[in-house]
Amino acid sequence: MNRSVTYSWRLREIMAARGLNNISDLIPLLKDRSIDLSASQIYRLVGQRPERLSLALLGALCDALECSVEDLCRFGVQTTQQPRQAASGGPTVIDLNSTIRPRRARVRRTD
Repeated sequence: MNRSVTYSWRLREIMAARGLNNISDLIPLLKDRSIDLSASQIYRLVGQRPERLSLALLGALCDALECSVEDLCRFGVQTTQQPRQAASGGPTVIDLNSTIRPRRARVRRTD
């Protein structure tokens, strides 16, 4: 059984709840906390789910928006079962030479 951790990024929702509707509202709040990001980086941070995030940026976001990490990012765990293999221990191999025969091509002259 495999377990995979999923998460949802809720920065846009938290910003809207605090009355911050544009990324230009977030830029000065981060600059006050010594986080200097370009507008395009903040746009991606707000609009997309980040794969990597520095702890300094995460702390600055939590401080600026007065929220916790759990508010910004909701985690969930999904369990998946691995498919069972056949009792013989390996995958079944089909011999294509005996099961599928190609049709013989016929070439005809056009004149």
